[in-house]
Amino acid sequence: MPETKKILVLEDDGLLAMDMEDFLIDEGYAVLGPFSTITRALEALDKSEVDFAIVDLNLNGMFSFPVIDALQARGIPLIVCSGYAELPEIKARLSGLPLLPKPWNAARLSSLIESVFV
Repeated sequence: MPETKKILVLEDDGLLAMDMEDFLIDEGYAVLGPFSTITRALEALDKSEVDFAIVDLNLNGMFSFPVIDALQARGIPLIVCSGYAELPEIKARLSGLPLLPKPWNAARLSSLIESVFV
């Protein structure tokens, strides 16, 4: 039996985080989190192994670039979830990363997971 993939979720909206967690579990993934702060996500990365991540870009007015940078430094694939990703200064910083627009939908997330992580 193949090993269950573990996905880190960073999302500060409680309802969206629960919905995403439920969806990912239903799809057969193990979820680390969801975390609502950069600090907690970074602590979890230091203590746990993850196969990939879904990261909300804007956490209560703070951009999650420290987590994105840490994931990239470890070679962990990620999807950035955001309603702000089209802003020019943000778009340049996220160049090449797969984006999941907010509000997210299951079909789009499933498609991105398949193209990025499988």
